[in-house]
Amino acid sequence: MAKNKPIVVIGLMGSGKTTVGRLVSRALGLPFTDSDPYLQARYGASAAEMAASVGADVLHEREAAHVLDALDGEPKVIAAAASTVEDPRVREALHDAFVVWLDAPDGVLAERMKSGAHRPGFTPAAMRARRGAYLREVADLVLDMAASTPEIACRRITEAANQ
Repeated sequence: MAKNKPIVVIGLMGSGKTTVGRLVSRALGLPFTDSDPYLQARYGASAAEMAASVGADVLHEREAAHVLDALDGEPKVIAAAASTVEDPRVREALHDAFVVWLDAPDGVLAERMKSGAHRPGFTPAAMRARRGAYLREVADLVLDMAASTPEIACRRITEAANQ
């Protein structure tokens, strides 16, 4: 199913995209790219800082550019910001990737979001209302991260990628 395709890990903030993406990258021997370090390296600011300084629309354009850039070239594992699914160009480009949606209940995500100052102050419920239909549309595999560990998620993704 996913052989020789990029693997894109999507989900709302706090779902475990970075952790799971790194594990999958190591397990498959593929390069890994993540929106947060990309933004910091390219623009010198975190997502939260950009949301405050240039606004959410510019932040989301930059997050979409990360995914579109990362999908170009050799297959890799991409941890994509949830906002990217709002961009029709990204949704179209994701047809050529294996997309994994890491999901969890809003309460779980809200608790996890407290762990990083780099995260903009969007609520899980608001993000889900805005992006849930798009996440469902692009996902090839959905994993409930409230009922899974990153290691189990990695194993399920790598099994699917090797089919």
